Amino acid sequence: MGDEGTVLGVVIAVLGLIGSVLVARISAPRDRTALDRAGDELDEGELRVSPEIWRRFSVLEEKVDHLTRIVEQQREKVSTLERLLRMAMRIIRRANRRLAAAKELPEDIPRELIPYSVD
Repeated sequence: MGDEGTVLGVVIAVLGLIGSVLVARISAPRDRTALDRAGDELDEGELRVSPEIWRRFSVLEEKVDHLTRIVEQQREKVSTLERLLRMAMRIIRRANRRLAAAKELPEDIPRELIPYSVD
């Protein structure tokens, strides 16, 4: 579960960084004289976005979709691994009960498996 949180945290951090850079670039004051010389004045309240910015948004959306798919795949892997670890813990506990019933010394349970104990 720790890896899932780490991957998701990295994805969120990257998206935040990209978003802040884009907002900073969009919000930066521009030279209005270039628009005036071209005779291409904006009406009050009208916002013009360059095709390059739209392209960047499209690229970012594709990257976010890709990262979302990766996070979902990793989440599925983590779930599968946790289920397998719980099964391993049950098998070890069952074997230890059988060993105890046969008056044998039980096997040590690896510390890594203890959080996955169902007992």
